Amino acid sequence: MSTTDRATLLAAFDEALQPALFKDYGPNGLQVEGRERIGKLVSGVTASLALIEAAIAAGADAIFVHHGLFWRGQDGRVTGWMKQRLARLLAHDVNLYAYHLPLDAHPVHGNNAQLARRLGWQPTGRFGEQQLGWLGEAAYEDGQALANHLAQALQRPPIAIYGPPAPIRKLAWCSGGAQGFFEGAIAAGTDAFITGEISEPQAHLARECGVAFYACGHHATERYGAPALAAHVAHQLGLAHEFIEIDNPA
Repeated sequence: MSTTDRATLLAAFDEALQPALFKDYGPNGLQVEGRERIGKLVSGVTASLALIEAAIAAGADAIFVHHGLFWRGQDGRVTGWMKQRLARLLAHDVNLYAYHLPLDAHPVHGNNAQLARRLGWQPTGRFGEQQLGWLGEAAYEDGQALANHLAQALQRPPIAIYGPPAPIRKLAWCSGGAQGFFEGAIAAGTDAFITGEISEPQAHLARECGVAFYACGHHATERYGAPALAAHVAHQLGLAHEFIEIDNPA
């Protein structure tokens, strides 16, 4: 196993994800500085205490996540759960790298690309704010057939809202909490929109506009990008890599 230094790993992540191109909700990159030399990289979806503890037990020198510790508008005090997470990282000198929207958008290893790969969809275009929404084509007999496919592939039944039986040919999707992209998907002429979460307005829009809506789970739609990107960079640098799944029903 090879090792690299903290700055080289950061540069590799930045080169792959191009965070300067995005207006995001928090800092992308190195969020917590740990030891200088890195030999093992652990990836996960969220920098929860459970993931941090599991990464420490696995001998990680660095952790790569989609959901980091710091977000715009949050309370800046280091108390409670924030203290617990930071204390464990600092006590064990573990680096924490986090990339949010850049990881959603990556054309090969990102959340939306990896979601499409898992579901067997071929992307055909982008839409929405910062081009984070994806478009594609499919061939489902009706809304129930798509719901069944999503449940099988993602290992959980979606919240599904669709009308009378009708073929679904044009898809739109955006992983995580992207229910606000639904109107853009409708405007793009799609038959169905797939994301992680649903809010009150989307049910009415689906029924009134005749476009199916599927909320498949925030975690369930964003569990594939972090391990794919981390494995890619780890291979480039000769590092050991392990993905640790911390399940989340949300």
